[in-house]
Amino acid sequence: MEPQANLELIESYLTYLRVEKGLSPLTCEAYGRDLLQCAEHLEQANALFVTATHQNIAAFLTHLQTHQVEARSRARKLSCLRGFYKWLLLDKRTAHDPTLHLETPAGWKVLPKSLPEAEVVSMIDRVGQQNTDQASTPESLRDRAMLELLYGGGVRVSELVGLAVEDVSLQQGQMLVRGKGDKERLVPLGQPAVKALTEYLEHGRGALLKKTPARQVFLSRRGRPLSRQTVWALVKRMDGRASPHMLRHSCATHMVENGADLRTVQTLLGHADIATTQIYTHLALGRLKAVHRAYHPRGKRIVIDQANPS
Repeated sequence: MEPQANLELIESYLTYLRVEKGLSPLTCEAYGRDLLQCAEHLEQANALFVTATHQNIAAFLTHLQTHQVEARSRARKLSCLRGFYKWLLLDKRTAHDPTLHLETPAGWKVLPKSLPEAEVVSMIDRVGQQNTDQASTPESLRDRAMLELLYGGGVRVSELVGLAVEDVSLQQGQMLVRGKGDKERLVPLGQPAVKALTEYLEHGRGALLKKTPARQVFLSRRGRPLSRQTVWALVKRMDGRASPHMLRHSCATHMVENGADLRTVQTLLGHADIATTQIYTHLALGRLKAVHRAYHPRGKRIVIDQANPS
């Protein structure tokens, strides 16, 4: 087999992910990059995907580590290869899986960055103050509504820009969101979000909408759907520390800190695995300790008299 065979396998696999698994184009692109990187390494060892051995894949992971690729990235690439070989086996394109018994690279769990609640409220209020002026613009109404959804609903930026008008029910206070893998979930809307969306849809979106009709809720000045990069720039302009993803993390963090259970947060954020949501328990540890000290009969700290420690 020629090296071209690797490229054909990768293309067939990406088509499978897009068509049958419903993965997003961005996810497929990431998988494609990881597989191409592995294919190049295998070809240097005169190996192909269907002939690769356990030692070939282990050598690829070692190569990544030698070049200071962090553990989380190596673990992601190994996960990609495992899914790829699972597909090769199911499709009868190979008879063995060289990723078996390979240990997943261990790395530190990175706690997601979030903003203090007061800072998020201040950021949203600054846009709200613009909306109370006579000079309020369609863009300021739009920006306020976007911030309310990113923080209040914990939606991903890709979910925000893809939100369609028919997916929003202001009367019921909810919206239908399409997340990773095109999975749908209902996200509740609080009163501030409903109010901001109502004002934008009634007084802002129509002014942005041009002759070409658009299904998306949030539009640019030219009446086109907003890009992910544009939303990032807008949020960064409102707060130099913030990002759309940080507002999503802030939503989860503040919910857990105020007593929400992990299953509820998992459902709201659209996490497929509860393990992804469990990372937020670390952020609420300070509150847990304080409650334990205040209410548990064995939770109070021992105060030592420094003058008479005995």
